[in-house]
Amino acid sequence: MTAASERPRCAHCRRVLPKQATGRPRRFCSQACRQWNWVGQQRARELQLSDEELVMTRSELDAIHDELYVLACAVDDVDRDLAALGARAPARELRRVLDWLLDAARPLRERELGSRA
Repeated sequence: MTAASERPRCAHCRRVLPKQATGRPRRFCSQACRQWNWVGQQRARELQLSDEELVMTRSELDAIHDELYVLACAVDDVDRDLAALGARAPARELRRVLDWLLDAARPLRERELGSRA
């Protein structure tokens, strides 16, 4: 099975696209993503931005930095806990550290940049 990182992704939100048996390859996961991508391209032309430039609010950038910091701390904590537990760690303890790491990673996983609430 192909790893998710090697599968095609939506040109707007970067979610992995579902597999297709036939037809033209999809570029977007939904009509909403297609439309937001078009709006973004129009706005980028107005601002004369290159494909390598991105506009985001300071609060959005700060929130991403905060979530990355929490994830980095959780990875450090899990590394330390696993080293302390040793090779024969009980399943309950392994599950505890895994849950800790997943709780730290979920906000980034669930994040949708530029989503309109």
